[in-house]
Amino acid sequence: MRRVVIFGAGDFARTAWFYFTHDTDYEVIAFTVDDSFAETKQLLGLPVIRFSELEDSCPPADHHLFVAVGFKRLNKLRAEICERARAKGYHLATYVSSRAIVAAEISWGQNCFVLENNVIQPFVSIGEDVVLWSGNHIGHDVRIDDHCFVSSHVVLSGRVHVGERCFLGVNSCVAQGVTIASDCLVGAGAVILKNTQPGQVFAVKGTPGISIPVGQIEGLL
Repeated sequence: MRRVVIFGAGDFARTAWFYFTHDTDYEVIAFTVDDSFAETKQLLGLPVIRFSELEDSCPPADHHLFVAVGFKRLNKLRAEICERARAKGYHLATYVSSRAIVAAEISWGQNCFVLENNVIQPFVSIGEDVVLWSGNHIGHDVRIDDHCFVSSHVVLSGRVHVGERCFLGVNSCVAQGVTIASDCLVGAGAVILKNTQPGQVFAVKGTPGISIPVGQIEGLL
């Protein structure tokens, strides 16, 4: 079995442990966190190792790493940790559920996490560090760039392009051929019918898809 260490100690990390353990040929060896968060020594019966000391017990030559950190700071925190892991020489593992419906012609990056009941049609390109939580529809020829988080029951129609570091909320929908620019937040239930500008926030407020300035909620990310 291949060995993997999970970065994180929260709900995402516990969820990643479950899926890697029950639906891959990986063996989860340990969890790791930054030194300032190393308050506990064990999680789910496995050691929690300080990231600064990880190479000593889990060298990158024979261990992969998966960064299980959510969309804090609009995915920037997870992106930064991925880069730090690569700097240490770790390959970043990708998980694709055996219960996802995935066309053969798919391009994947490292540190992706694709849960059950995702439908991914042909000619889709998915970058690095992309999370597809459960039950999404990813239409043909969609492109999702690096460091995005797509929550549950999102519809991306054919030929949609999602730029880097975007978050798409539950039950949101993007129309055919639309481009979501980088660093956008699409709120739960929002419907996007035309191209966006970088850094916009979309929320259901009277009419689906009304944008509000990102600075109003920046502190929540």
